[in-house]
Amino acid sequence: MLDTLDTMTSHQNTQTMKPATAAKKLGVLLQATPTEFQEGVVSRSELNALQADPPQWLQDLRRTGPHPRPVVAAKLGVSIAGLARGGITEPLTTEQIDALKDEMPGWLRQERATQAEVRKEAVRIKEKQAEQAQKRADRTAEDAR
Repeated sequence: MLDTLDTMTSHQNTQTMKPATAAKKLGVLLQATPTEFQEGVVSRSELNALQADPPQWLQDLRRTGPHPRPVVAAKLGVSIAGLARGGITEPLTTEQIDALKDEMPGWLRQERATQAEVRKEAVRIKEKQAEQAQKRADRTAEDAR
């Protein structure tokens, strides 16, 4: 039994993930990746290597797309829900994103304004929470005296 435990603990399990998870972590659309990437599994060390020294296919995908919705939303400065409200449900290329920015349709202007308000509110809440935490700390320090 002890030999079995020693063998089990000395084995280093290689952490792997599905291609969809790896593509998400890389910020690319799985369907646009090479077939061998889509059909394999990706180890944590392979993912780290792809992030540290991206191959040409990954550089091209990141530069020109097609991009997944979270990337499209970030490049447009809106939320994913804002994309849906604007009727954008499919992946977009960098060229299509740039064209939308140039065109600046009403929905995009509105969603960007909404996103700016959300960010402003998040900062306000964070500052308020920090202020409250400081007041609590001050009271605790006074009580300790």
